[in-house]
Amino acid sequence: MLSALLEERNLPPLRPRAEMLELLQTEIYGRLPAAPEAMEFTVEPDVIWRFCAGKAVCDRVTARMVVNGKPFEFPFLATIPTVPGPHPFFIHINFRPDNPDRYMPTEELIDAGFAVLSFCYNDVSSDNGDFTDGLAGVLFENGARGPEDPGKIALWAWAAHRVMDYAETLTDRLDCTRSAVCGHSRLAKTALFTAATDTRFAFAYSNDSGCSGAALARGKTGESIRDICERFPFWFCENYKKYVDNEAAMPLDHHALLAAIAPRCVLVGSASEDAWADPDSEFLCCCAAAPAFDGGFPCPDRLPGDNVAFLDGRIGYHRRPGLHYFSRLDWQRLIEFIRLHS
Repeated sequence: MLSALLEERNLPPLRPRAEMLELLQTEIYGRLPAAPEAMEFTVEPDVIWRFCAGKAVCDRVTARMVVNGKPFEFPFLATIPTVPGPHPFFIHINFRPDNPDRYMPTEELIDAGFAVLSFCYNDVSSDNGDFTDGLAGVLFENGARGPEDPGKIALWAWAAHRVMDYAETLTDRLDCTRSAVCGHSRLAKTALFTAATDTRFAFAYSNDSGCSGAALARGKTGESIRDICERFPFWFCENYKKYVDNEAAMPLDHHALLAAIAPRCVLVGSASEDAWADPDSEFLCCCAAAPAFDGGFPCPDRLPGDNVAFLDGRIGYHRRPGLHYFSRLDWQRLIEFIRLHS
């Protein structure tokens, strides 16, 4: 059944990773900015007093750097268990700077033995069409972009790379062989692009990323390329608009985004009532990307039900009941997936 459903989508074949990365950047997200010319981190220690009853220390870190010859900085929080490490950790691209947050149950993550480094995407560049503020402001003269210049997703992914740079300075406390980048919705798209373009991440987690994330564009229901480009064109490069009502002309589909993370591990999470994201297209995207992963995607030859988890392969998928939300159950399945493959 699944093979027939995939044949109906008429997907382009997967390409070598370098070719997929080139197309992902030139046709969808824009070219990732270069690494900073200079960078340093300043730490304000223990900014949340007695955090998690002393089970963790939460430091506020500021990444200060030179980009395109200009100064730029953004803050993030590093919350690390006080027991000896090194610990597996999440880099969480979040909608808010709060700790804990409704999308980040920090104490539960600490109790599970994980650290979490989190930043608010708006502290990097605003979630709108203004390309004169934040990181965009140091990259673009007068906010003007060319056809392949990065959209906001690429800028937020670039910032996640910088947080990983910091994690690599704490190898006595953080286990970089068990690092995971994660996000929800637009920031789940960002997490996938982050891991696709940086092999230092051992795991990527997409929670309800939908259109232009972990869902196939061809044959998708719910949100389409037209919908997303009309409302959020600034997330992508200008070239992406070529595929409005023209998905069949794309030289790749979003199974290439997942496949570009191989042979590392990626987990895709869906919500059964999130029709705008289209859980079936997210599931089929995992199936189409499976040949790039060692062992493929071990699942039945059918569309899944409303509460399932396929975690045994290096590409995994889970679907829970409910709506578009980054829930505790999503985190729990992500933790289980990382433990299975560590």
